[in-house]
Amino acid sequence: MKIAILGTRGIPNHYGGFEQFAEFFSVYLVEKGHDVYCYNSHNHKFQEKTFHGVNIIHQNDPEHKFGTFGQFIYDYNCIMDSRKRDFDIILQLGYTSNSIWYFLLPKKSIIITNMDGLEWKRTKYSITVQQFLKFAERLAVISSDFLVSDSLGIQKFLKAKYKKESTYIAYGAYPFSNPDERIVKKYGVEKENYNMIMARFEPENNLDMILESVAINEEKMPILVIGKHQTKYGQYLKNKYKDYPNIRFIGALYNLEHLNNLRYFSNLYFHGHSVGGTNPSLLEAMASKAFVIAHDNDFNKGILKENGYYFSSPTEVINILNTIRKNDNLQLVQNNFDAIVNEFNWEKINGEYLQLFEECFSKSGKRKQK
Repeated sequence: MKIAILGTRGIPNHYGGFEQFAEFFSVYLVEKGHDVYCYNSHNHKFQEKTFHGVNIIHQNDPEHKFGTFGQFIYDYNCIMDSRKRDFDIILQLGYTSNSIWYFLLPKKSIIITNMDGLEWKRTKYSITVQQFLKFAERLAVISSDFLVSDSLGIQKFLKAKYKKESTYIAYGAYPFSNPDERIVKKYGVEKENYNMIMARFEPENNLDMILESVAINEEKMPILVIGKHQTKYGQYLKNKYKDYPNIRFIGALYNLEHLNNLRYFSNLYFHGHSVGGTNPSLLEAMASKAFVIAHDNDFNKGILKENGYYFSSPTEVINILNTIRKNDNLQLVQNNFDAIVNEFNWEKINGEYLQLFEECFSKSGKRKQK
């Protein structure tokens, strides 16, 4: 099959979850004998025309000039280019800035869309933007031939809201198996004697709820807060908790070896995400043998099941801080690690996507009628 991947800033990954998946999956498809094309921003760090056999198509991306509006122009450029490529399948990763151009998608290509999370629920957006995202979501649903949900919660939502079936395919992670205690000491903590939270500084990730609980709790075990805090909300949280020395804002951390070791040697790993599908950082925590304390919602429960503790209020966070320890729950940690090995591994995820592509190709009469 001749396959295109749209909706990311490009490969190899220098940005986020969809880019990571696009990198792994596109190379996998090439290894399976398919003709694969991935759209890249013109200012992506990687400027070659191929990446491990994947054809790279650079398109003008004015996001650096126009901000978010530039994403719409970039997606427009990618879709217009796809009209002349005669692709069998176009995989769209997300819908936020490309679904408004649905009427320009090539009519002969099979359109498969990964619906991402419920973007319109993110509180960082104004009411106007949230309404637009609802509109964009609807456009993506009605204009795609097939849908992919990367969480059972998203699959359930699409069925209830739009009466539309979708194929559940999760995200993946690589198991971590090389711990080095010396690394955590560089961050001024001792193994199993610190807690941790890693997230984007956005209200729906519940950092404030967790940190407020830590601040008023009598026990003062350190908590490392990892994430880019040079934002308005990040500065607000840093200022709010500046008088609590056990709350330590580390900043963004991209060194995977350090991240894996910090997760591995932590006591409690808080995952406060409440919006979205299968969050990559949750799977990476499980793969690092972190002991996960997650916000109580369908998205997190769909991944962790009974192998974690859940919270939805400061009172519950405080109770967990005072009564729960990783060393008493090592079987849950191992269960989550086993889930990564057996269920959320990249080889399995890639295989499920390829199987879906083959089924969609067959259902559509191998190609839509020319």
